[in-house]
Amino acid sequence: MNEQLVEQITKMVIEKLQTTKTTAAKPTKNNEEMPVKLFQNAPTGSLVSEKEPATTTVDVKFVQTVTESKQPVVENAKKKATTNDETPSDAKKEAVLEGLRRQTPARIVVGRAGTRAKTDTWLKFRFDHAAAVDAVYGEVPSELLERLGFLQLHSKVVDKEEYIRRPDLGRRLSDESIATIKEKCKPSATVQIVASNGLSAKAIEENMEDVYLSFDQSLKNAGIETGTTFYVENGRVALMDEIGEILQPDVVVILIGERPGLVSAESLSAYICYKPRLGTIEAERMVVSNIHKGGIPPVEAGAYLATVIQKILKYEASGVSLVKKEG
Repeated sequence: MNEQLVEQITKMVIEKLQTTKTTAAKPTKNNEEMPVKLFQNAPTGSLVSEKEPATTTVDVKFVQTVTESKQPVVENAKKKATTNDETPSDAKKEAVLEGLRRQTPARIVVGRAGTRAKTDTWLKFRFDHAAAVDAVYGEVPSELLERLGFLQLHSKVVDKEEYIRRPDLGRRLSDESIATIKEKCKPSATVQIVASNGLSAKAIEENMEDVYLSFDQSLKNAGIETGTTFYVENGRVALMDEIGEILQPDVVVILIGERPGLVSAESLSAYICYKPRLGTIEAERMVVSNIHKGGIPPVEAGAYLATVIQKILKYEASGVSLVKKEG
């Protein structure tokens, strides 16, 4: 390297160092020439008085924040108090509803989801509706009728659709059935028992055997004579009038499937009339209804029917006339 150049650089470095030392040793005249003091941990002079107001004016306590934190506590307390006030009332209402539900199979306060019924409620409704349709269009097992020894006859109805549209045809026997009754059935019996599917074949299938066997045995125990029991497909209640004209019994009892509902599709009823004839008015008939496992037990219903028959034979009346004579 060039010695002259080295010498010049050395001189420049020495001069620079001397200049720096002189500047550092030079006393300061006032605070304005000390900008570095702005970053000291403990500022002095006018800087302290300038910075303290900024620190003290900042409201670090946040009074509003403390107030807001207390408000939810007060609201929660109010909510708890309201809930405690409403709980006894809600519990009382639910207890009343539960008592009603135990007394009836009807749908009571089933609840909702938005504007619709709950899914399980809707599905149960559809299931019950389907069961009702099946009960109307179903068929009574022929094995059951054969086991009970029932003659199998027919009304003037051709099919179930006609049965629904033409109730009058269900009140009359077919010509063939009339001939069978005259040939095979016992005339002038004390009690003539008839069965029919009516509007619920399921009612016959589920209840007929227990009702009939109990009823028949109870009549025998009471010494009451019965005629030849038979079954009429697609019959109506007033079918007993024509049967009364043909066989001339003292009492006709028709066990018939009732119109199914959304609670039960297997309800059986027993209609009773003293010496029914064509033109008998409805006020002369009596009925024991709601015979099924969820209503009147079939066996109990059979035994009860026998006691009703005894009363009818005693007063020689049924329906409104029986009530008047009993006084």
